[in-house]
Amino acid sequence: MAALRGGLIGCGFFAVNQMFGWRDAEGASIAAICDRDPERLKIVGDQFGMERRYQDAAEMLEKGNLDFVDIATTVGSHRALVELAAAHRLPVICQKPFAPTLDDAKAMVAACKAAGVPLMIHENFRWQSPIQAVKRVLESGEIGKPFFGRISFRSGFDVFSGQPYLATGKRFIVEDLGIHILDIARFLFGDVATLTARTARINPNIAGEDVASALLDHESGATSVVDCSYATKLEVEPFPETLVEIDGTDGTIRLAQGYQLTVTGRSGTSKTDASPPLLDWASRPWHNIQESVAAIQQHWADCLHSGREPDTSGADNLKTFALVEAAYQGASTRQPVDIHALLA
Repeated sequence: MAALRGGLIGCGFFAVNQMFGWRDAEGASIAAICDRDPERLKIVGDQFGMERRYQDAAEMLEKGNLDFVDIATTVGSHRALVELAAAHRLPVICQKPFAPTLDDAKAMVAACKAAGVPLMIHENFRWQSPIQAVKRVLESGEIGKPFFGRISFRSGFDVFSGQPYLATGKRFIVEDLGIHILDIARFLFGDVATLTARTARINPNIAGEDVASALLDHESGATSVVDCSYATKLEVEPFPETLVEIDGTDGTIRLAQGYQLTVTGRSGTSKTDASPPLLDWASRPWHNIQESVAAIQQHWADCLHSGREPDTSGADNLKTFALVEAAYQGASTRQPVDIHALLA
């Protein structure tokens, strides 16, 4: 299987994880990198021995000889870059959040569809091995039909030290982190009919919200609660773990702090360690997220080779992005939001 040649656009905070993931991927690798900042371009280029370096994305795609594009830039540039890749008939991965607005996201999906190229959103949290373990238990039928769930990410970790721009945006935790947790809820319980949300700003030194809670009515009949916080100080810092509680007609699933998975169901109770592997380039506590980056990028390579639509395709991620928009709208109006109306 010949390795597909990719071009990475954006050499910022998170891109090093993606470069390591591509280094280990089977069937794909990065052949060129691009960033407007020459210093960041040099740092990543030197670290990974990249000869082909560009400061202009259009030039990279013109000269490219590429098979796909990985966009790892901030959200404001996503639409223009995705449409540029589509114009070159190149399959494209785009970092989350998908776009500044739902209308932008819909336009990006339409552009790739018109060009006949795949679009995948780098929605990696569902690819974390503990979350995948929870999904396998659900699919096994061990706890019967799920009727309630709670997906929780509560932390006091200082995310602003590594990403100071997060403190300046009027939208913060729902757009940056909640999007992942909402996607996990969709992944586990299916699509959402209505959403009710509340947000708060606890840290006075940031512009956006750092606490959010949402109640989701899923089309499957299940109800889930999604809650996120970067203002929660605990005895043992759980960052960056997502905790899961699921109640089913025949049992329960609990993914607790320390990646401890307890299942009580038709076969009795089992306790397992669902800790993610520590890849040779990863570091604690980020290894959970880093492993999921490698997993989603391998999924992308496999999909390109097989012609399969990615699990987190642009069309699929519209449904997650709509939940983000609904959370902000619902928190503002303090009313439930119809997800189907947003997607219409």
